[in-house]
Amino acid sequence: MSEKTRSYTQGQKRKNKKKPKQNKKKWIGRILLILFLVVSIAFLSGVGLFLFYAKGAPELDVAKLEDTLSSKVYDRNDQLIYEVGEKKRETVAPEQVPFQLKEAIMSIEDKRFEKHIGVDPIRIVGAAISNLTSDSLQGGSTLTQQLIKLSYFSTKEEDQTLKRKAQEASLAIELERSKTKDEILTYYINKVYMSNGLYGMETASEIYFGKSLDQLTLAQTALLAGLPQAPATYDPYVNPDLAKKRRDIVLGEMKRDNRINEEEYQAAINESIEEGLRPLENQSESYRMIDNYIKEVIAEAKEKSEKDIYTDGLEIHTNLDLDAQSYLYNLVNGDEQIQFPNDDFQAAITILDVHTGDVIAQIGGRKVPEDVQLGENLATSAKRDFASAVKPINVYAPAVEFLNYSSARIVVDEPYKYPNTNTNVYNYDRRYLGAITIREALVDSRNVPAAKTIEEVGLDKVSEFLESIDMEYPGGVNPSSAIFGETNSLSMAAAYGALANEGTYHKPSYINRIIYPDGTEEIFKEKGKKVMKDSTAYIVTDMLKDVLKRGTGAQADIPYIFHAGKTGTSNYDEKDMDKIKGDTTGAPNISFVGYNPDYVISVWTGYKDFYRPIPYQEQHLAMLIYKYLMGYLTENTEPKDWVMPDSVVKIGNELYVKDHVRDQTTWKPAPTTAKTKPSTEESKTETTQSEETETTATEPPETSTETEATTETTPTTEQTQPQTTQKPEEKPTESNRDN
Repeated sequence: MSEKTRSYTQGQKRKNKKKPKQNKKKWIGRILLILFLVVSIAFLSGVGLFLFYAKGAPELDVAKLEDTLSSKVYDRNDQLIYEVGEKKRETVAPEQVPFQLKEAIMSIEDKRFEKHIGVDPIRIVGAAISNLTSDSLQGGSTLTQQLIKLSYFSTKEEDQTLKRKAQEASLAIELERSKTKDEILTYYINKVYMSNGLYGMETASEIYFGKSLDQLTLAQTALLAGLPQAPATYDPYVNPDLAKKRRDIVLGEMKRDNRINEEEYQAAINESIEEGLRPLENQSESYRMIDNYIKEVIAEAKEKSEKDIYTDGLEIHTNLDLDAQSYLYNLVNGDEQIQFPNDDFQAAITILDVHTGDVIAQIGGRKVPEDVQLGENLATSAKRDFASAVKPINVYAPAVEFLNYSSARIVVDEPYKYPNTNTNVYNYDRRYLGAITIREALVDSRNVPAAKTIEEVGLDKVSEFLESIDMEYPGGVNPSSAIFGETNSLSMAAAYGALANEGTYHKPSYINRIIYPDGTEEIFKEKGKKVMKDSTAYIVTDMLKDVLKRGTGAQADIPYIFHAGKTGTSNYDEKDMDKIKGDTTGAPNISFVGYNPDYVISVWTGYKDFYRPIPYQEQHLAMLIYKYLMGYLTENTEPKDWVMPDSVVKIGNELYVKDHVRDQTTWKPAPTTAKTKPSTEESKTETTQSEETETTATEPPETSTETEATTETTPTTEQTQPQTTQKPEEKPTESNRDN
């Protein structure tokens, strides 16, 4: 190879080595260019969308930053009964805001408040990163944006749309251009809700501590600065532990921002949350009477309305029957009609109109302290065991609905364990009655028949049924749901309401309409839904009538009306025995739920302290409360009964689902095949055996006190009737006293 050729070849190799590197650089350049274009387009699109949405923002009005309008609440007859937000309002000027309060608010709400222009990109990015890398959610809104939100927009989570955020940001930027930082902070301080119907931090300072903002301690200042995030949750009167936790978070942020030193921090966190707190002004008796109801109205109005009911001047028309509410309040807080054992004894009661779901009266506690406003409502918040009162909805209604059970359906009351367990199910009297109808099982509140029936129906079907009536239990549905169920008075009233209303369920409601400041009106009428056949509702109701006439609910009966109901008596587990404060044979919860064709009344009684039992001599009070209330509601009305639907057949005293009579009876026709006629002696023998068998099946059970009788466990159908047996009589223990 010549020198010239060799030189040419080496040159080509060098060029070929450079080519891949050059290609790689070109591709990187192209990718970066594409990314730049994509980001630019996305940015410009975002800016364009922001400007488009921001165009529709309301006009900035300083008056909206200052003023709030109370909302008026009316009863079902349009009588004014309450004003939400009608409280003292004390404001401060920018020069009156203490430096310590400014520091506390900025530390907890907006650390870069003095630097941003109304929106803070750094805060938004930081919040986004934090939300992606931790379990907690942080907001990107500045204090200015929060003020705009409080003044112009709904605070509901579902309303936090991109359009709303764009308008909020646009107004925040505009506000920052027209007002100083001190003015904006002062608007916020005077605007925020501080719990107990109070607005503004100066108002809260004077009501809670009896002094102005500039006289508060560091700990008291931090408490007020932390309240606006969740006023009800951090209310020092209602939740002192949570209030202290929130206050200490504020103090920690101030220390982290070098606004206070270690010595100041330690002194403040060691100050009692109750230091300097004054008792709240007492409500008048008329306000206390409706306090629980108003609390639910406020919650429902927030859910249904896009406005802040504390500031936006709504007219809220409720379903409250003020006369019924007054009667209910006086009944449980006085001693003229019912002698309650002490002031700690509690009652939670709900009265519903079964045709609409309207809550016409409700009490969530008795003897509530005078300084409590919008306090805990045990009728909606508490989850207590309604015990056997759940049997109609957990067991027998699903059995009639899905398996077409008749009231004459036979179930064997015998020793029984929950499926696939070693856990025995006991009746309240530790006895077994053998073959009985489900009517008798319900009337006498037998646990074993209920447990066996729920197994027959199947937990999936029971869950399906309960879901249709919005009934949820903390532990879900399981075999013990036959005799237990943790829920509340409101949910039980709504569930029984479907039985009373021929199988149609209405979600309970407190509000029927809202009128907005611009005159527009929104009407709320809960549409009923069919959750069970009319035959199911009628048959279960008919059985529950007997509970009142001759069963466990006899003390609640009113002879001259048609009504139905069920008792509930829960018990303590063995593990609870050492914690019980008092009579260990007492019960933690006693309930009664009853209804007529128009109203359902759900009553729970007990103590807030679960381990304080209700002794036997006080366990009738739930029935008495129901009896007085139903007597009041039906006082001036003609007795009205349910009309038997065409889907039900009555044979004797028992009810059957139409077209399912034969499969619910024990008698079967003789085979149609030819048979040699028996001799006279054989005929006599068969007749005698038949009579003896029938007698055995219907005679009362014999009681043995010498030895424990054995019970046949093989029969599983109504065609086979086992011998009726009982265990020896013994004193019931706490594990079997549910009825």
